[in-house]
Amino acid sequence: MLVLITYDVNTESESGKRRLRKVAKQCVNYGRRVQNSVFECILDNTQCVQLKASLSEMIDPEKDSIRFYYLGNNHKTKVEHIGVDRGMDLEGTLIL
Repeated sequence: MLVLITYDVNTESESGKRRLRKVAKQCVNYGRRVQNSVFECILDNTQCVQLKASLSEMIDPEKDSIRFYYLGNNHKTKVEHIGVDRGMDLEGTLIL
């Protein structure tokens, strides 16, 4: 399923900047960045639970927030894009 993850981490302190970097690195492990604090991730249920748990541990719930949008398996009909697409197709073939 496609999960859109958005986050807002308070970076007024050094610890906030560290949290922001950790959250971004964790999201990169599961998907592609489509905007500064927005990631598209193709996940199964287990991966989704693991990612949500690890991100929940990284943030300060008093200052930060993370939102998960579950677009499902039929996501190609639910996402429209205009402008430069800086990412790669998550479901396409990857040649190294």
